[in-house]
Amino acid sequence: MASISEREQGQIEAANKSGNTPVVFIHGLWLLPSSWDNWVDFFEQQGYTGVTPDWPDDPETVEEARANPDVLAKKTLKQVANHTAELIGELQKKPAVMGHSTGGLLAQMIADRGLSAVTVAIDPGPFRGVLPLPISTLRVSAPILINPLNRGRAITLSFDQFRYGWTNAIESDDEAKRLYDEFHVAGPGVALMQMANANVNPWTEAKVDPKNPRRGPLLIIDGEKDHTVPWAIANGAYKRQRHNEAVTEIVKIANRGHSLTIDNGWREVAQKALDFVKRFV
Repeated sequence: MASISEREQGQIEAANKSGNTPVVFIHGLWLLPSSWDNWVDFFEQQGYTGVTPDWPDDPETVEEARANPDVLAKKTLKQVANHTAELIGELQKKPAVMGHSTGGLLAQMIADRGLSAVTVAIDPGPFRGVLPLPISTLRVSAPILINPLNRGRAITLSFDQFRYGWTNAIESDDEAKRLYDEFHVAGPGVALMQMANANVNPWTEAKVDPKNPRRGPLLIIDGEKDHTVPWAIANGAYKRQRHNEAVTEIVKIANRGHSLTIDNGWREVAQKALDFVKRFV
């Protein structure tokens, strides 16, 4: 399994040379680091420096990922968190950290290690202790979870699955298809299973310490119409952490689904994340 890639090393060196506060963007299942490109440009225009870590062995392009999906299999949450922590360890300034979906869970895991100056978790995957399990989440995940062999596989969503789980709040079929074609890649079934089984596995990697004083400020953002991580899950994560001594806030974005970081309304979400970051770094 690869360590820090040449692409990541270049971003680390650029961040350190700039003297600006880095913002580490962690992608989730079924995307690649390039899904954050618009966000990196947006934050860099505001005086930050973007860093987009891989999940270990991520191909550089969607085309490469689709040509060789098996390379995306068997990546566990801890492996991705450890890789992200290794990258952060090379930065000269403590970064802001944000993530989407499973990346939102990973961002909270990184904050739990005391590695984040401020954290934004967008549509975050659940951790142990977050109990709600809405029907829409079951509909999204059940076809994958029902087959235990998928734990060792890289799983690709069909367009219909993507349409329901990600782009249900988008009226345009054309935009939904564009997002699927432009961004969607296979993802490791094991990571999804780790989140799904978190409350029945006491040794799960999908866990954080909600009261950890090292965590720092945290904002949770969730799309009102998200089928994959509905409000009940995001709010459950907020309720678990709201008694942390650091600032803990949650925001619901009206009429948005799970694609809110990559669809045509991404800038609204990025602005809310930026406003929160600016309060602390």
